[in-house]
Amino acid sequence: MQHTTSTPTAELDERPSATPRTVPGEGQRGCLFALSQPPLMLFLTVIGALLAICGAHDLFWL
Repeated sequence: MQHTTSTPTAELDERPSATPRTVPGEGQRGCLFALSQPPLMLFLTVIGALLAICGAHDLFWL
């Protein structure tokens, strides 16, 4: 059994349009937006502190 589609080739063209699709009131968020979130910064601070403590322990006490 063959499956045929009747979709014109113009609909299959998925090139990006000249105008970006954005919500009018919302600006584009960069990749650093996530780093400005307090829970992520707290997590990264705790992980950084643990790595610093372990590194200092290895350098000075072992």
